[in-house]
Amino acid sequence: MKLCVIPARGGSKRIPRKNIRLFAGRPIIAWSIQAALETGLFDRVMVSTDDQEIAEVARAHGAEIPFLRPRELADDHTGTNAVTQQAIRWHNEQGMPVEIACCLYATAPFVQAGDLRAGHDRLLDSGKSFVFSVTSFPFPIQRALRLNERGEVEAMYPEYRATRSQDLEPAWHDAGQFYWGRAAAFLNDEILFSPASLPLILPRHRVQDIDTEEDWLRAELMHQALLLSENAA
Repeated sequence: MKLCVIPARGGSKRIPRKNIRLFAGRPIIAWSIQAALETGLFDRVMVSTDDQEIAEVARAHGAEIPFLRPRELADDHTGTNAVTQQAIRWHNEQGMPVEIACCLYATAPFVQAGDLRAGHDRLLDSGKSFVFSVTSFPFPIQRALRLNERGEVEAMYPEYRATRSQDLEPAWHDAGQFYWGRAAAFLNDEILFSPASLPLILPRHRVQDIDTEEDWLRAELMHQALLLSENAA
């Protein structure tokens, strides 16, 4: 089977109740659930949560909650790979063997069904272990600055101070939306950031990690701008 796992624990610290907070009029998790359902790819779109309220909201928007996540997988130190592994193992034990899984973040309101389909197709065509969303850094990372203990500015990579920006190698980062992978790769803890993976490149205007209130505000403004652009087209 093809399984979509949306991790959504209840104990978010920096933005309390982040996974079901309203974003553009809907619980933010609803955007991820909708995109997954729209792909038509998954045998099950499930939310992995330890929280009854999150489970009820997720069900109301079309996701399944086959179990509540165990407490030991719902603390501040549990990574999403462990959550995905647990979901895969549970389905395997229930006689529903998982071949391909997609870990989709609950706070990814810009995720699109078309991108999920493209990631799925690239995984199948490539024979790789993983395909996940990436985007480019907006500024050359070789020009990064640090502030020393006296509050003074220092170049993090002083060897590039005189290099023209157009001559610097482009850099990319995880877009924090979705991670397609073969079930065996998840279960075997294969390294994601490695040649075992391929990227699905997204434009920067559709990527925003949401960990702080400032991130949330920026995402809302980006969403409004995208709506205006679509309406004007």
